[in-house]
Amino acid sequence: MADTPERFVVHESGAYLHGTKADLSVGDLLVPGRLSNYQQGRISNHVYMTKVLDGAVLAAELAVGPGRERVYIVEPQGPVEDDPNVTDKKFPGNPTHSYRSAGPVRVVGEITDWTGHSPEYLEKFRAGLEELRRKGLDVIYD
Repeated sequence: MADTPERFVVHESGAYLHGTKADLSVGDLLVPGRLSNYQQGRISNHVYMTKVLDGAVLAAELAVGPGRERVYIVEPQGPVEDDPNVTDKKFPGNPTHSYRSAGPVRVVGEITDWTGHSPEYLEKFRAGLEELRRKGLDVIYD
């Protein structure tokens, strides 16, 4: 993926994807109630997923903490809903294919053949998130 990837194209597998720096294995469960991937000290009430590889890659790159970025294929074990933090409801015209679950999500595989974003792109993206926060639009996941 270059600096202008196809941000809203559902991955060819149609699977749910989760980007993180956590080193997980097939069969592991992601569960709510743990520290957020995106803000130190914050507990996440949901497990977040997308069906867009670029979104999962970006989530992995934005994740806090040590370790390499990873993109996992996951299967929710309970109900899934559109993620109101980033979907069309909060940001009209943003078809992110982002979802969340208040239940566990099982790791069923890992996608390793992806290319990350440039440092310049990530810097620009983080600056955009900061600007949204200054305007009162918190897009950090709960």
